[in-house]
Amino acid sequence: MEELPKEITAEKVHFSTDSKILNDIAQETSCDSELKTLTEDELLERIETVLNEKIINGEKTAFFQLGLFYLEQDLYEKAYSCFEKSKDFDSQSMYQYGVMLYDGIGCEQNTVKGVECLLQVAQNPSNYTKHLMSALQYNIGRAYFQGFGVDRQSDVEAERWWLLAADDGNPKASVKAQSSLGMFYSREESLDLKKAFFWHSEACGNGSLESQGALGVMYEYGVGVKHNSDSAYICLKEASDRGNVYAMGNLVAHYYRRKLFSKASALALRVAQLKSQDIKLLAAETECLPAFISKGISTACFYLARSFSSGLGIQQSEEEAKVYYSRSYQFDPDVCARLQNITTHGVI
Repeated sequence: MEELPKEITAEKVHFSTDSKILNDIAQETSCDSELKTLTEDELLERIETVLNEKIINGEKTAFFQLGLFYLEQDLYEKAYSCFEKSKDFDSQSMYQYGVMLYDGIGCEQNTVKGVECLLQVAQNPSNYTKHLMSALQYNIGRAYFQGFGVDRQSDVEAERWWLLAADDGNPKASVKAQSSLGMFYSREESLDLKKAFFWHSEACGNGSLESQGALGVMYEYGVGVKHNSDSAYICLKEASDRGNVYAMGNLVAHYYRRKLFSKASALALRVAQLKSQDIKLLAAETECLPAFISKGISTACFYLARSFSSGLGIQQSEEEAKVYYSRSYQFDPDVCARLQNITTHGVI
């Protein structure tokens, strides 16, 4: 099983009440007979004006709503400014301010100050911050796992915060924490494959695309669970259809091992066309980790190279085989080396 890389991303919070307010403002504006002819940019400008007027009129919650509006428009510096101005009287703003500081979004990165803000919200729970808690706990756990903004890196503290965030698999809790625990327990330093399977199962059941692909691999190789080819195929196929590139690479391997060479080469050829610059966009679209996307592409490229070399499922071409062996190594040298090793021993 692949383990959890350090480059994990923050948990996002859906601020349903405040998003509804923004939608209501947009709806009211678009329904105004005098404003119906506004372009999209003019409509956004109108929403910004309405929120600024609310701030001038003393509506403190409008600071956060304006910051959220800017965040949704990718106007990060403006969003950061709004959250900074309202952090001392609005816990939601303090939370977003902390996350942006930690990741250096719209501001100069300051992980120590970012963690301080997150801990301040965590230590002062209220009904107003209840919806933040799971994401808050996940992000604090992330800081301890990465070792940024805290006294020292601590797997123990990371695990503790993530278990709080995962809340026994509650679908309303942090699904990212549940998936991260699945990968955390796949690491050599904290290896417990039964727990890894449990948490990936919980996360998958709650919609995690990352964990669905991981479950497919666990079923395929009998890791943490009894080998089950049918379950492996279902997980890998469904995850692949939803855009999980790591699952696609492993589905190629699944096809190849079962001598479904035409299917293997067709899928591998599609995945192998992905480029390095595609990874960041794919990670944002699927919420899958970039490192695992790279592993999926590397795996597909290697099996495609094998197909070209053997002529199984595709026209034989040693020249093309060399190209894709090279691409496999470029995307992930470790994956390429591992697959080359098992090829040498006659497994592939």
